[in-house]
Amino acid sequence: MESTYNWYWLVDGLMESGYRVHLANTAAIQQYQGLKHTDDAHDARWFAHLLRLNILPEGYIYPRQARAVRDLLRRRHQLVHRRVANLLSIQNQFARLGLRGLPAERLKQLQGAELDALIADGNARSAIAANLALVGALNGEIARLEREVLAQVKLAAQFAPLTSVTGIGKILALTIMLETGEIRRFAKVGNFDSYARLV
Repeated sequence: MESTYNWYWLVDGLMESGYRVHLANTAAIQQYQGLKHTDDAHDARWFAHLLRLNILPEGYIYPRQARAVRDLLRRRHQLVHRRVANLLSIQNQFARLGLRGLPAERLKQLQGAELDALIADGNARSAIAANLALVGALNGEIARLEREVLAQVKLAAQFAPLTSVTGIGKILALTIMLETGEIRRFAKVGNFDSYARLV
């Protein structure tokens, strides 16, 4: 993460100084077999040659003003993954105890007295209580981040149809919008599919 911010700092500085910055997509650049050296200076000359020929595969430089809120949604995504991991851990503990698995929404609502009634073993009960405490804390932080994002950004008109898809609410639609950036940068549907790693 730190190296990404260092990279952004450099790019922003160059752009603010009036330079036109090209971000080379190194994964899409075919290495010329005749090159005898692979240091930074030779690579830079090779990239400049590709740029002159107008065949340099370029990456997208995400607009500076939208990066912070996009990163906030990325953090929310990390927290959601951690919450799921804790809920799966609870379900696994229930299964090991021979208890029928409870759905995730039901697990989130378990209280101390109900947990005592369900699980006799004190150690297992304590372990599950720890996971439940983490789920509760994560719920609070996820909700806080969602409120902050919704207060800062609105869903653009071209992304509004996303909310008509089952399972996509405001937050997921905003996540897709902020990860996509300028939709017009994708010439065809296939280009977006490739960007989203669906093909």
